[in-house]
Amino acid sequence: MNLPNNLQTNRARVIVLLVAVLVLGAVGTGAVLHAADRTARRDEAQSGGPAVSPGNVSLQVPPNGRQLLFRNMAWGPHRDEVTTVPADHPDGARTASGTQCLRFHAAAGTGICLQAQHGALEDTYRAVVLDDHLRERRSFPAAGIPTRARVSPSGHLAAWTVFVSGDSYAGTDFSTRTSIVDVRDWNLRENLEDFAVIKDGHPYQAHDVNIWGVTFADDDIFYATLATSGRTHLVRGDLAARTLTTLHDNVECPSLSPDGTRIAYKKRVPGLSPDAPWRLYVLDLATGTETATAEQRNIDDQALWSDDGTLLYALPGDYGADLWTVPADGSGAARLVTRAAVAPAYLG
Repeated sequence: MNLPNNLQTNRARVIVLLVAVLVLGAVGTGAVLHAADRTARRDEAQSGGPAVSPGNVSLQVPPNGRQLLFRNMAWGPHRDEVTTVPADHPDGARTASGTQCLRFHAAAGTGICLQAQHGALEDTYRAVVLDDHLRERRSFPAAGIPTRARVSPSGHLAAWTVFVSGDSYAGTDFSTRTSIVDVRDWNLRENLEDFAVIKDGHPYQAHDVNIWGVTFADDDIFYATLATSGRTHLVRGDLAARTLTTLHDNVECPSLSPDGTRIAYKKRVPGLSPDAPWRLYVLDLATGTETATAEQRNIDDQALWSDDGTLLYALPGDYGADLWTVPADGSGAARLVTRAAVAPAYLG
């Protein structure tokens, strides 16, 4: 018996719908299995990767030589954990702490660890102050994706920057939040945008001010990036006076040298791709002289001074990031320090 045309059409639609459901179900199952397999592989140590084993990691000044700490990026059970290696053997076996951080820095027995807390619907973030045994002393909610972290040389102050909106400094559609806490009394400056800005010698106010990338001189003076009206500026911050004073243009993610005389930073160079606009420079604070380093690749990191003449920084790598070094005076050439590592700090 022939079915009416409308019944045949409805039957065809049902069949098509059932086939579509089955196909989508198969695709979804395949995607879940693929993701599970990838997660499982990430939890297994990969051949050819660095040796990583659990152990005791301390933020105390080491008695047996300088240490380099960083977030371990190698796939395996200790991925994202703070690990340590001897500073003179940075590519050696790593000791993993069990403490996971997206961004990390430490000095004088204090650590700052920016963490993700994975929820059913979305991730949230927090800034955790660690003691010298990497135990949590206090935590603060973070308003967005972690991007920068620093501890003052004394260990008394900790700073962090997060993206409140957007996830890259390369474009213009982003907003940051930078905070500083004094770990002696837990006095929190939650948003440095509340500080008074002195730009070109005059008070300055604007709705588009963003602050990021703190680097400390001492327990009162710090440097950071201030962005407004499409331009970036190096600012000198004063915690007691709650002021930010512009010093130099086109400076991002500053890092103060141990002797306090120079700032390493990423600079936007005209003519480069908007997606890779930065090169690594050093600014002499007394003379204003800029020196380009020998690193010719795009730098999207806050460099760290390993000593008064050498910079350490992250570049993209097979596991997410690798650490590289280059002389600060423009001489020499960039050199790989260790693979699968990011967010370094020196102790000792």
